[in-house]
Formats: sequence, structure tokens, C-alpha cells
Amino acid sequence: MGITAEEVLAEIGPVQEVLDAHDGVVTVHDTSGGNIMLSLDGGCNGCSSTPMTAMQIFYSLKKLDSVNDVIFINGELPEYMRTFINQKMEKEAAEGTSGEPGEIV
Repeated sequence: MGITAEEVLAEIGPVQEVLDAHDGVVTVHDTSGGNIMLSLDGGCNGCSSTPMTAMQIFYSLKKLDSVNDVIFINGELPEYMRTFINQKMEKEAAEGTSGEPGEIV
């Protein structure tokens, strides 16, 4: 069973609080096959914090078994940040540890 747009939005709860305070909006475009396609809109457009917000969302969603990939359709997550998160998650899996929800570093 896949993940719904509502479940995606619920999972990013802590990030959503920050987005709400800055008029940011997460738009879920597709969730088929466990590949989440979304964009950061509203106050996120042109914001210098958008890549960090995308990184937090990517990290939170990639922890879910039902999520294969998270794709930001407007390029909000630079490839080097994506690589950093994937390496961190591989290290956590090898060590049998996991960061707290929303904790990246």
C-alpha cells in the first residue's frame, strides 16, 4: 500500500509549523509507487532557507518504509544535500541508530 498526500503532509508536521509562520506551502503532486513528488511554494519561492527546508522534508520522508524517493519538482533540494542525507541514513542503518525525527546533524 502506498502513501497518500495527506500522510506525507502529516509526516512533515514540525517543518509545516515553520512553513506556516512564513507563508510557505508544501504541494504534493504525486505519491504513486512510493515516489513522492512535491514542491515548496508560497513564501518558499525565493527564500534562502528553502534548500534546508527541503532537506528536512527529504530526511523525514525517506525514513518511511513506504517511500522510495522524494523528488522536489522545482529543484529545491540540491544534489549534494540529497547525497549527504542518503549517506547519513546509510550510516545510521549500519550502526543500528536513527536520528530523532527532524534531526539531521
